[in-house]
Amino acid sequence: MRHHFSYEKKKVIQALRYHFVQRPEIRILIILVNIFAILSAVLFYTKKIRPEPFLLGSFIWLMLMATFWYLLPNSIYKKAATFRDSFIIDIGEDEVRLENERGAVYWPWQKFSRYFESPHFFHLYFDSRSFFLVPKDGMGEEAKHEVRGMLQRKIAK
Repeated sequence: MRHHFSYEKKKVIQALRYHFVQRPEIRILIILVNIFAILSAVLFYTKKIRPEPFLLGSFIWLMLMATFWYLLPNSIYKKAATFRDSFIIDIGEDEVRLENERGAVYWPWQKFSRYFESPHFFHLYFDSRSFFLVPKDGMGEEAKHEVRGMLQRKIAK
């Protein structure tokens, strides 16, 4: 299957948010900060603690959300020149081939450790931190179904 694509900033930012939320350490951090914020709110409401721990919990929660929702995705988007290029991807039985005007790269299916699907992209992971986004824009439903099937067969989840 051959697919021509370029990236749309808003959709890439959203995909990077999905990437961060999928990380187990970030999920645990968000859960712990939420528990702390809720517990401090309850204790403040019942007048067991002063307002400072409640305000600290609220501040930490706001900073955490701002970091993972705005700062990290936008900084990664700005740093990566990849998101400003246009590509052609060939998804075959033996490998994935990606090319643009500067050259091409081939990845055998064994190079990918996992994948997941977000509303606008297929996220193909090489390891826990490096991944490639394949946009669904421009793919018909049949092509998306074909890609899903190929990913399920070739990449262990």
